[in-house]
Amino acid sequence: MIDAYEDPGEPDRRGGARYLLWLVRCQPGRSLAGAVLGSVWMVLLAATPYLLSRAIDDGLEPGDYPALAGWAAALFAVGAFNAWLSIMRHRTMTRVRMDANFRTVKVIVGQAVRLGAALPRQVGAGEVVTIGVGDVQTISQSLTVVGPGVGAVVAYLVVAAVLLSVSPLIAAVVLLGIPLIVVLVGPLLTRLQGAETEYRNRQGVLTARIADLAGGLRVLNGLGGKGLFADAFHHDSQRLRRQGYRVGAVTSWVQALGIGLPTLFLAVVTWLAARLAAQGSITIGELVSVYGYVAVLVGPVAFWVECGYQISRGLVSARRVVRFLQLEPLADTGTRNAPAEPAVLHDPESGVRIRPGHLTALAAARPADAATVVDRLGRYTPSRATWGDVPLDEIELKQIRQHILVADHEADLFAGSLRDVLGGASFRGAGLHRYAAPPRGATSHNEPADATRQTEAPSEAHLAKAIHTAVADDIVQGLPDNLASAIDPQARNLSGGQRQRIRLARALAADPEVLLAVEPTSALDAHTEARVAQRLQAARKGRTTVVTTTSPLVLDRADTVHYLVDGKVAATGAHRELLDTEPGYRALVARDAEEPVR
Repeated sequence: MIDAYEDPGEPDRRGGARYLLWLVRCQPGRSLAGAVLGSVWMVLLAATPYLLSRAIDDGLEPGDYPALAGWAAALFAVGAFNAWLSIMRHRTMTRVRMDANFRTVKVIVGQAVRLGAALPRQVGAGEVVTIGVGDVQTISQSLTVVGPGVGAVVAYLVVAAVLLSVSPLIAAVVLLGIPLIVVLVGPLLTRLQGAETEYRNRQGVLTARIADLAGGLRVLNGLGGKGLFADAFHHDSQRLRRQGYRVGAVTSWVQALGIGLPTLFLAVVTWLAARLAAQGSITIGELVSVYGYVAVLVGPVAFWVECGYQISRGLVSARRVVRFLQLEPLADTGTRNAPAEPAVLHDPESGVRIRPGHLTALAAARPADAATVVDRLGRYTPSRATWGDVPLDEIELKQIRQHILVADHEADLFAGSLRDVLGGASFRGAGLHRYAAPPRGATSHNEPADATRQTEAPSEAHLAKAIHTAVADDIVQGLPDNLASAIDPQARNLSGGQRQRIRLARALAADPEVLLAVEPTSALDAHTEARVAQRLQAARKGRTTVVTTTSPLVLDRADTVHYLVDGKVAATGAHRELLDTEPGYRALVARDAEEPVR
């Protein structure tokens, strides 16, 4: 079974069936063992009727009790051996399924890390969760066909050959009847694929809504939108339930026919064999063996139907995984070097121009407009932005990440000690939001440009300075073990304002040449926000810093403010100058100042 640190290999992305086949090829020995054990196990199940017929014809009917005892002993030995085979088959197939499960998880996680900041732009968090939780399990279950599925085919052929020696008529009925049963179930499996695909898609949408609800419940409450969101969620959940009923209806028919049709077939063959026995064409022992053979075939046929059902669902899930694996990260076509000296960052689409060594603020009525500008300046989306006289798209992406840091106020916080959280450089790559590149001069170890990089931990003095600037001293002092205290995933053991200050401290600890911070104080009360603004201005003096905000406390500390309207620069100047000359800006800032303290 694949090791936790083992390379899962390069998956086949050409389709769902090819991906499933790749999972089998990754463990050829185990898959072959499962097929052999499954085949021998099912063939020996068919040996039971043969041994029983010999005991009747050679021992019971003529009264030869030693022969009867011998056949009975052989029957017991075969049964005991087959029980052991069944255990080994189950163990082997469990390992096959677990390997497929873990291998798929590893390639999905690896792809998520590879996509980095491009991940949330191409697929929703709900889709990733649905793939990781539901589809991975479905894919692993579909590999059952490798063992019992192959064994069912072998057992079918062996039983047909044995029946041919008993009665060609019965053999012909069996050879034609079993495929007919499979054909009758086939259309239902096709319908199941369609229903299952739609169900999985809707499940992904609903999971995304749950994630949004969990992350923004307080905001929805404050805006009065909780009712609207609840109604939309209720509508989507009802649609998912109705689609689940459709999937369940098709599944119930598949499973009912998988048991009912073989049982009906058993009755027909038994009736035919009884007529032949009454006519003297076959012996009583052969009649018993025919019944036993066909009864044994009920198992393989049920396995075929079950495997068809599992493969049908597995293909749906594998296609979803393949679609995810086919996504590509932000293309790195840059070959030029970053400017050797501090230079102007310019975004022609908005008109924003960031002077080096200054604190610049972007104020927009729609925060998304300012965040979009930051995305372009940080090269997280294709644009015509330039750094100095060099287009950002022409600079090697690794160098961009080493010089320019984008710190989102919703960036992921991973579990670990507070010191590890503050010392890490994971702001935007492996998580679903943003990541901060390592400081200038850090080594990359040849990982993908959008992947999380490991850098040397900052010194205690440097870390203390970053904590002080972010006004996070009280957080550290309030925890039981200070910097060694454990932080939960996403820092759930901290308040919203504390999480935001920790994110800012982490960005400051990276000490980037250019810091682009998105709403770094939006969850803070006015007193704390004022202190953060003052300390940030002093700590980043002479370093290029951009903040997106509409807070007058932060705007007043900025050297330059760009007022954005519909994503374009409408006015530029100092905060107090814009208050006097720009009515729209004055209304925006006044509205923010009148909001209740958070």
